[in-house]
Amino acid sequence: MPDSGPLGPSLPEQQPTPPPLPAPDARTPVVPDLSVTPTALHFLAGLHPPVTVPAPPSAPTAAAVRNACDTAAPLPHAQDMPDAVPAGRDLQVMSAAAAAASAVRNMPDTAKADSAVRNMPDTAEPDSALQRVLRGPTGPGTASLSVARRYKPTLPDPAPRAAPAQPAAAQAVPGLYYHPVPEPDPARVEEVSRRIKRWAEDEVQLYPEEWEGQFDGFSVGRYMVACHPDAPTVDHLMLATRLMVAENALDDCYCEDHGGSPVGLGGRLLLAHTALDPFHTTAEYMPAWQESLTSDAPRRAYDSAMGYFVDAATPSQADRYRHDMARLHMGYLAEAAWAQTGHVPVVWEYLAMRQFNNFRPCPTITDTVGGYELPADLHARPDMQRVIALAGNATTIVNDLYSYTKELNSPGRHLNLPVVIAEREQLSERDAYLKAIDVHNELQHAFEAAAAELAEACPLPPVLRFLKGVAAWVDGNHDWHRTNTYRYTLPDFW
Repeated sequence: MPDSGPLGPSLPEQQPTPPPLPAPDARTPVVPDLSVTPTALHFLAGLHPPVTVPAPPSAPTAAAVRNACDTAAPLPHAQDMPDAVPAGRDLQVMSAAAAAASAVRNMPDTAKADSAVRNMPDTAEPDSALQRVLRGPTGPGTASLSVARRYKPTLPDPAPRAAPAQPAAAQAVPGLYYHPVPEPDPARVEEVSRRIKRWAEDEVQLYPEEWEGQFDGFSVGRYMVACHPDAPTVDHLMLATRLMVAENALDDCYCEDHGGSPVGLGGRLLLAHTALDPFHTTAEYMPAWQESLTSDAPRRAYDSAMGYFVDAATPSQADRYRHDMARLHMGYLAEAAWAQTGHVPVVWEYLAMRQFNNFRPCPTITDTVGGYELPADLHARPDMQRVIALAGNATTIVNDLYSYTKELNSPGRHLNLPVVIAEREQLSERDAYLKAIDVHNELQHAFEAAAAELAEACPLPPVLRFLKGVAAWVDGNHDWHRTNTYRYTLPDFW
């Protein structure tokens, strides 16, 4: 179990990190003596407290396009299904957890869904297991574990300053089902942004001077603060931030924007992966491998970021991350192979590739960034793996939708979900894009239902906290895409 205390100096008045949660001595995925099992309704209500995001002037809506519904309504082709069933799911019988998830999605903003959790519902006994989980541990150093304080800033309110880069006109994809998030704490955003730039420039020499504007425009500080609201310290946030920047540098330099090519990609990925999963060889050849880790920017970044991560994580957490990065690299190789042969996959093949070439390594480390550990046996449960996979799949389609215009304007042909649907299903660009929104929405609903079902089946504190962390990452990822107008603009389909 890692020491969940600060990894380095904390910012002023920052709360101390809570002690690590104990791992069970044996495989106990369900605790039979808990007096109350949390309902999916209350669990999901606590995941997404209502947040108002001002709409831009004359913001388009999906209703104007398809006479559809708002972002929380059933998906198309659901007319013959019960109202509580998420559209598009091939389910004959709706589980109680999924039904509760649908009820939460359709609650009006004024219902204050989070009050059901924060004020402890009448269905829970005064000192029930449900109340204890939602209330969190008490005593010195445990404030960051409280569900009710999830969105409370852990730093003092900063002095008045210029607002962080979030254009007022930033808008969500019309018709997309998502949850708004609170504005990321500007003090943390500023500090993470400062530290990651210093790391990139001074420690790993990540980019030449002419790429500085692109690095700044990535807004990775805002990204990571939004995705990890329960990180105890900025040092914990930096674990995720370095890894995110390293992954993005490898994608750019090996695969896409800055000299990337599908030709020879497998060899480059394999050698870079040894920065994450160390090479074990004879004394004669070890120095040459160690020297190779400094040979290009992606390997320098991988090596450095992984070093920080391993120092803070348990061996199980580190190996989990290596496994998910191997998945990512396999997805890169599939896409590269299709590019070399000019193959456009059918839609299900593309989605299968995107289950590997996606954001999965990011939310899977949410416990390390939070300063605790989800025990390996609980992480390996098939229902937990389904939750993580669905989260990665949904967030990756978010990327396809927001980066659609950017990719169309880039050299070469870029595969994304709207492009594949248009070609393989003979739809117009507009109709293919709108169908891709439906695919995302179904995946997002499935993720929430799966998380609720797991919360009911295994209401252990580290499981519930991990599920909350993954949901926060999903929401923060969308918010970064929505607000990053430096990188993304929406197509003119509305």
